[in-house]
Amino acid sequence: MNEVIHLSKIRVIQEKRPKRRAYIADFSQPVYFGVHAGVAAFYKMTPEEPLPSTLDYLVASAAG
Repeated sequence: MNEVIHLSKIRVIQEKRPKRRAYIADFSQPVYFGVHAGVAAFYKMTPEEPLPSTLDYLVASAAG
């Protein structure tokens, strides 16, 4: 397999921690990451806006 099948092109912008905005090639709307519930409690923080964590997206993609 010498042929590249797909190359992900993603740009991540750190907003006010812990909020991050990711732009994925070919999609005009960004994906937002942050913390919520148990993750926020673990890090002892209260986010301004509860958002899915990177762990949530990872688990969802593996489950699909």
